[in-house]
Parts: sequence; structure tokens; C-alpha cells
Amino acid sequence: MFSQPFRKLGRSLLAASAVSLGAASLGAQTTPAAPAPQGLNPSRVDVFLGYSYWSGHGSLKPQGISYSSIDKGAIGSAAYYFNKYAGVEVSTAWHPSGKNDALLPLVTAGPIFRLPTESVTFFGHAMAGAARLGGPNSDVNASPFYAHGYQWGPALVAGGGMDYNLPWHNGAFGIRLFQADYTYIHEDYGPANGNFGGRANISSAQLSSGILLHFGHIVPPPPVTYSCVASPSSVYAGDPITVTGTAANVNPKKTATYAWTSDGGKISGTSNTATVDTTGLNPGSYNAKGTVTESMKAGRFAECAAPFTINPLPALALTCSASPSSVQPGGSSTITSVVSDSYGKPVNYTYSYSSTTGSVSGSGTTATLSTTGAAPGTITVTCNVSDDKGRNASATTTVSVIAPPPPPPAPQASALCSITFDKDTRRPGRVDNEAKACLDDIALNLQRDSSAKLALTGNAAPSKKVKNADKLAAERAVNTKAYLVGEKGVDASRISVYTGTAGANTVTSELIPAGASTPSDLGTSVDESTVKVQPRTAPARKHKK
Repeated sequence: MFSQPFRKLGRSLLAASAVSLGAASLGAQTTPAAPAPQGLNPSRVDVFLGYSYWSGHGSLKPQGISYSSIDKGAIGSAAYYFNKYAGVEVSTAWHPSGKNDALLPLVTAGPIFRLPTESVTFFGHAMAGAARLGGPNSDVNASPFYAHGYQWGPALVAGGGMDYNLPWHNGAFGIRLFQADYTYIHEDYGPANGNFGGRANISSAQLSSGILLHFGHIVPPPPVTYSCVASPSSVYAGDPITVTGTAANVNPKKTATYAWTSDGGKISGTSNTATVDTTGLNPGSYNAKGTVTESMKAGRFAECAAPFTINPLPALALTCSASPSSVQPGGSSTITSVVSDSYGKPVNYTYSYSSTTGSVSGSGTTATLSTTGAAPGTITVTCNVSDDKGRNASATTTVSVIAPPPPPPAPQASALCSITFDKDTRRPGRVDNEAKACLDDIALNLQRDSSAKLALTGNAAPSKKVKNADKLAAERAVNTKAYLVGEKGVDASRISVYTGTAGANTVTSELIPAGASTPSDLGTSVDESTVKVQPRTAPARKHKK
């Protein structure tokens, strides 16, 4: 004969079974009973791991020994959802080391219902199963001795809670903020005999919290798509083509495989890129085809096609030019060939040349025309080019052989102005202000002809006051040079200084253009390192006190 608790337990089990069947029926429907929140795609499977507190309220009858709560515990559950709202759940909880009891384990299963939102999910469940309960002790201080060993008994669990969805890793994690359950456990330890035997009907609250792991989604992922493009899409035979495929909606956690085919040329590649060898293809249009496969399930593989074109080879174009285009008899001209080719791929070109008279030497892009033995007139040069693709082109240019004009007269040195040193008897070698006009004109001539040089010849007239005329003549030439270099900015390397024998207190100048011979009558070259430059300004006079 069953006791009243067993009859209640039987009714509870029947009710739980009915709810489970109802949940399975809801899962089989394609349309949820209530409208789903827009944009949400809840997980297919939730795994919960966390801490659990079990507060046992009940006593062993007829002894009257009460069970106590168990503060330490762990809980784990796995829920599979048929749709966004309903599923089934399996749960197990372990509560060791109570004051006078232990629950190892509590195993239940049953339907679970949820209401998902963007941030939190509310859920409720009702489960039935079994519990392996030990104790209670007759004395709370009698540990580890138990008056009753572990015994399996039926159990019912009903409750719910709230989950918080973490944004990390595409929503793969969550926190179960709380789970509050009512548990009912019935234990039968056999006929009562002192502290042994008896029965217990235990009602308790079970509180849990922990982490959630989300797997899969209710709404299936979008189908895999594949697009590919050939680059370049228009080539000549022999040019390589790279085909790149772009797959969308591929699960990053799975390894996709790629395959390629082509109706023209040889294609190779095992990733999302492939290379087409177009060697030997005739001009025309072709297609490279690619396949990406995540799995053989519908929507998990896709194909693409990338068209490409083989163009006919373009014609060669050749230009031929001569530099110079006019030469004197016996002169030479450089003949240059320039190929215009839109093929765009390295090609081996072969060049050849011929002329109506004279001779041409060279087999590259340039050749040399020699007019030795050719009479004045026009020479026609023909340039030819061919390549390893069988193409060729020709062009012509002309060179005029003309009689040479008479040679220009050779440049000559020319005398410029002279400066005198007669007025300053105290400083007979100083360049005074009257000399500036002449020296400015000399500097202007040097600026006009930057390649010309200047020769300055210093002279000194015989005089009883002058002990060393050559030294004074050298000083005059060096001081004149110093003025042109220091005040007119003339490059010192362009000016040469000499001492002459003109018998006058002067410095004469000669402008020597490039190519002109230096006059032989300039005098003796001055060693400038032995001559000290005399300043143009007079030293300050000292007054006697």
C-alpha cells in the first residue's frame, strides 16, 4: 500500500510527462506559439555550470530526526530547445558535506520554457528524476557516522530564473544571475527500528548561480554563397590569370574546401585562389569555375564562375630615327628603333638595318650609320624588327650628307683697358678709385664670357725712388686681381698675374677666350704666395700728443 507522499509523487510524475510531451509537440511545429522578438536568434543548446545551495526541510519519520540545509554544492544542466521558447532539460546537482546529511546526486529531466530578449532571458522548468540522499544523523556531532546510508528516491524540481547574455565571442557566453527551484524528495529507508529505517518527505528550496555556454542557433545560418573574379580578365595566350573566390556565410569554426575547373587552359589551386595557365589557348572567351564546400548539407556549398578572354596578338609598330639627321661626308649618325607593342608581356625582339649607301653596323635598338665614301646627298636607312611570336615591322629614316662649311676663325686674346699708378706716391702699388671704371668694365667682360680667362701684367717705370721695380710691378698686378676677386666676385682661378717690362706705372689686361692661345709677351708669371695684398684704404694716422 502506497503512502500519501507516493500518491502525490505519482501524480507529479504524470504531470511532468504530460508537460514534456507538450513541449515536444511545440518543438515539432515550425511556427512558434507566440511571435518571436525581431532580430533575435537564441541558442539551440545551453549548458549551465554553477554553485548550488540546498535547504532541506523535512524529517525522518517516525524518529523525528530533521534534515539540515547544505551550503556547499555544484549544479550542471544541459537544455536543448526545439524553438525559441520551448525545450527539454537534463540537470544534476551535488551537495556533499551537510551538517547531518548529503545529497549525491540529484538527477532530473523535464521541459524548459524561456522568454529571450536582447540582454536577458527568463526561463522556467519542471523536472522529475531521482535523488541519492544520505543521513540524517541522529546526532549532528556524530560525523562521519550516518544513521542512514545513501538511498535513491524519486524527486521533483520546479522553478525558474534569469540569464544575462554576455556580448563576447558572438554571444557564446552568459551568466545565470539566479535559478530558484522548489525540490521534493521522498526517501524510504525500510522498516523503522530505533534510529534506523523510516521514511522522509523533504521539501526544499534550491538556489543556484553560475555561467552559461551557448551552442548553435534556432534559426539556421544563411546559405553559403560564392563569387569569383578573374584578374586580369582579358589577356593574351601565355599570360597567367589569377582567379579569386569570395565565400560568404561560411562557418569560421569549420574548414571549407575549395575546388577549381576551367574550360580553357590549366587551372590549379586548393584555396580560394587559383591560377590559370593560358599557354596555347586560341583567342576567345572561357570560364573558370570554383566550388566551396563546408559540408554536403543543403545550403552549405556553392559554386561560382569567372569569365576571361584570350585576345589576339596586337600588331607591332616601329619608328626609326637618326641623330643627327645631317652629317658631313665621312661623319656618322646614330639610328634608333623604338617598338610600340601593346602586348604587355616580355618579348624577345630582333633588329636589323640596311642603307642605300654608306654602311650600318649594329643589331640592337641602336645602330651606327657611317657615311665614309658617301657623296653629299640623302641616305635612306631601313629599320626592321621581328619577335618570337612571329610578328615583324619595318620603318625608314633619312640622313643628309652635306658639305662642311668653312671653319670659323680661331678665337684670339684681346687687350682690355689699363689702369695707372702715378698719383699715390706714398703707396705706389695701391689700386685707387680712378681705376674702378676700368676694372668694372673688365669684370663685365668676364661675366659675359664665363669661359674666358684674364691676364693682368703689372709694370713699373724706372725711378730712383723705386729700388725693386719687378717687386712693385708684381704688387700692382696682385692688388688689381684682389680688387676683381674681392669686390667684383670674379673667380680667382680665372685670373693670372705677370710682371712686364713696359716701362710705365700701369697694369694692362688681356681677355683670353676659351680656345684662344695665351699671348707669349705677357711677361713673367708672378708667385702670388710671395706677394702681400695691399689694402685700398689708407691706414689711420697717429696724432702726436
